Amino acid sequence: MTYDLIALSAIGLAILLGAMSPGASFLLVARTAMSSSRRAALAVAVGMGFGALVFAVIALAGLHTLLTLVPSLYTSLKIAGGCYLLWLALKMFRRPSGRITHSVGTEDISISKAFTTGVFTQISNPHTALVFASIFSAALTTNIQPAMYIILPLMAFIIDVLWYALVSCLLSTDRPRQAYIRYRKFIDKLSGGFMAFLGVRLLLK
Repeated sequence: MTYDLIALSAIGLAILLGAMSPGASFLLVARTAMSSSRRAALAVAVGMGFGALVFAVIALAGLHTLLTLVPSLYTSLKIAGGCYLLWLALKMFRRPSGRITHSVGTEDISISKAFTTGVFTQISNPHTALVFASIFSAALTTNIQPAMYIILPLMAFIIDVLWYALVSCLLSTDRPRQAYIRYRKFIDKLSGGFMAFLGVRLLLK
């Protein structure tokens, strides 16, 4: 029991640090919080959590071994993920200026679309699945308790949702939103450029 608690604590800390690191997921949540509504940003956060849950499940299912044995599968997933991030970058570059008004300050994004975007952005990098598998392998013994197959995915979901929900709440306040409205064109170009960089990096990595 003590070992399981230590293992869970170590895994939870590793997942939290991974979620807190700057990347496509953080960028999407932050930008949605500033440019749209808090509800949309929270929907993205839940989507990120669901993506983390999916990664935890496939890591426990042994995808690490499969991707190692079949390099072409890993390459295909990387290409798909990189192309998706480039598509998001293109959308940021080409976003019409008329969709945000200074009186309202929000883009009209449906909750379902925000959730879906969060899920696909989270799972766009198959390298994350390998990271999850590596964390699990380092912290767990070969005899994984059956309960862990439920606890670990739920823990990954909760940690990601809580972190990105915090980001959503902090950045959806008036001051960050007004700053976004004022510098929207520059922020969109910068966000699109960073997202494109991540997509190209994924394709070439």
